[in-house]
Amino acid sequence: MAELPSTFRAYVVDRPEGGAFSRGLRSLTPSDLPGGEVTVRVEWSSVNFKDGLAAREDGRVARTYPLVPGIDLAGEVVASEDASIEVGTAVLANGYEIGTGRHGGYAELARLPTGWVVPMPAGLTAREAMAIGTAGFTAGLSVEALERHGLHPGVGPVLVTGASGGVGSAAVSILAARGHEVWAATGKPGEHDRLLALGAVGFLTRDEVSAPGRPLERARWAGAVDTVGSAALPYVLRTLRVGASVAASGNASGAELQTTVFPFILRGVSLLGMDSVSMPIDERSALWARLAGDLRPRGIERGMTEIDLDTLEPALDAIVDGRARGRWLVRVSG
Repeated sequence: MAELPSTFRAYVVDRPEGGAFSRGLRSLTPSDLPGGEVTVRVEWSSVNFKDGLAAREDGRVARTYPLVPGIDLAGEVVASEDASIEVGTAVLANGYEIGTGRHGGYAELARLPTGWVVPMPAGLTAREAMAIGTAGFTAGLSVEALERHGLHPGVGPVLVTGASGGVGSAAVSILAARGHEVWAATGKPGEHDRLLALGAVGFLTRDEVSAPGRPLERARWAGAVDTVGSAALPYVLRTLRVGASVAASGNASGAELQTTVFPFILRGVSLLGMDSVSMPIDERSALWARLAGDLRPRGIERGMTEIDLDTLEPALDAIVDGRARGRWLVRVSG
């Protein structure tokens, strides 16, 4: 076991009982960490929409205070009470209660249960793993689900909504690399060149996918990845082809869903919910292995910005306010 530092830096949000909400850098001690068998020196994390919500008083994501946000983390084990995960092992973690119900990746040390820790897959560094992060993990989960439900290259075009965001960009990249014809829906025309470089072949505007329409419209898409929610998902459902599926993972535009039963009973479409939080560890590890291999998103670092704990806060605000361009990679230590 390595000797743990007496103090370490962390970005903390807090709302004491009867007190005001606060957020910012603090110095913590190892005794501030929650229980768990594995202590990790965090090298890299990333910024996700959920992290931005956790850092807001009205975000309704943080389930406990004080809290270190950061739903992703990657680094090296510096203390372990489990013989299956040795000190010095490179690991990553995402999902479960990390960054929402217990301290997450925006701290130089993190402590986790053994069953939440994934040994780093061969072919990935900590930085590369966090370039993928929960956004890429969710995109990979979505593509895996669509292909399991019959989507395959050549069957028809696939739509990705919110394509300029983290999940959307990774989905465009993964789908294109696997031979699919990918169309990107985005409200940010300045992102077209980056999305073309990731493999998109065509674009829809935000207005096209958010406008009201008939219960069923021209059957266009062989599959879809929706990262937006209420503003885009109704359009996707009413324009899917017979037997097609949409993998839904986002609610950036709201959680409500106004649709009809017609896409389901007249075209047999499937709405597939993507849960990257509570996925069993064996399945999580298997998907991370694929993300290091055949599902690895290529080129996503083109739109990536590298920041650190000192410059984290503006990125947390920007992702919630819809000002995200690509992804933010967070250097935590090292």
